[in-house]
Amino acid sequence: MSDSNQPQQDFAPRKVRCPACAGVSLYSTANPYRPFCSARCKGVDLGAWASEEFKLPDDTPPDEPFGDPRLQ
Repeated sequence: MSDSNQPQQDFAPRKVRCPACAGVSLYSTANPYRPFCSARCKGVDLGAWASEEFKLPDDTPPDEPFGDPRLQ
């Protein structure tokens, strides 16, 4: 059985690619911007989501310009 009073194990930090700039980023609890390498890259990614540069594919047909005629 494990003792619940033991501190969590610290895992070795990993070097990963930053999703924004493809530079090296340290993925560990010491990096507050993980998985990004900096606050700038984190902000760039947030801005891309906010401006809808990232979209999920959608197969539904577009809505009619005046809505559903059955509801009018």
